Amino acid sequence: MSIKWTAGIAALVLVGAAACSSGDDGNGGADAPAPSADAPEDTAATDAGGADAAVDVTALPVGDGKITTDDPQVGYLCTTQPTDGTGAEIQGPWFNGDGTFNAEAKYVVEGAVEWPSELDVTVEGDTRVLTTNNLPSHATGEYPVDRDTEAGSIDANPSDITAQSYTIELPANPTLADEPTCPGGEAGLLLTGVVLNIGIDAAGRDAVAWEVQDSCEGHPHGGGVYHYHSVTDCVDDTASDGHSDLVGYALDGFGIFGHLGEDGEVLTNEDLDECHGHTHEIEWDGETVEMYHYHATYEFPYTIGCFRGSEVNPQTLMTTGAGDTQVGGEQPPGGEQQPGGSPPSP
Repeated sequence: MSIKWTAGIAALVLVGAAACSSGDDGNGGADAPAPSADAPEDTAATDAGGADAAVDVTALPVGDGKITTDDPQVGYLCTTQPTDGTGAEIQGPWFNGDGTFNAEAKYVVEGAVEWPSELDVTVEGDTRVLTTNNLPSHATGEYPVDRDTEAGSIDANPSDITAQSYTIELPANPTLADEPTCPGGEAGLLLTGVVLNIGIDAAGRDAVAWEVQDSCEGHPHGGGVYHYHSVTDCVDDTASDGHSDLVGYALDGFGIFGHLGEDGEVLTNEDLDECHGHTHEIEWDGETVEMYHYHATYEFPYTIGCFRGSEVNPQTLMTTGAGDTQVGGEQPPGGEQQPGGSPPSP
């Protein structure tokens, strides 16, 4: 059986709350590694949280139904994304039948396809400019998915991974809006160079629970855009001072950080506000500032519950013709996946 998540990278925190205060409204200023083979099968203590962060990866709550279109709430996703599409064809055997799923039993899309990833992050005055070809800095599974595999028996994704040409402009020093706004399909961009989507699939279901993805928690959609629905374990979630480092940027300009709070403890929804963030001192462009920021959690909605920023980039990265972002046009040389899943030589 192919296992998607190990006990060290997918966790529901049962005890131990992070020290960062939740729901702080301060204004903007200027995955843990896998355990050793000796780790218990059903529960594990993360390296950062120690004994106070015992986690049960065999009974993670499914986020189905925790969606709103105009009323942000802690633990919910507020989104304008249509939910009348399709996703995994059938429910995987990792669902427990009691509203939870067993992350240890999830299938993965096998493969180790390398890509010529390109990501450039610059600050030009008051604007942060992200330029990417949306090919990941890590290996992926082989797409399209073979129906004769375990992954294909549940979610036979027919799409290739293809290079894109994205230029995303964000406020370099974002500020809080008076009221949050609800995202469409996209939440931001991770430092792997890849689009981060919100936590649901096209049918409005918990994408992490339902969809079969590769070992980096990514997959392409029908236009060839590789993307995640949670913070991938394949991005460095380092914590030199206990608190997770920056792993990406939301489309309102605020930073997305990993799973660990100020004391190095794994964060849960209850530690964060309705948009999945809070405010305290962080490192931002080489300086220590008190600023609002988002966090990853192992609970739905996983990253962004809504946007808190006063300027949200309206680009829709997964569809054609979105502002300065070039989507669905000509692929850069060497970027398109070839038959069989292997990219051409750069």
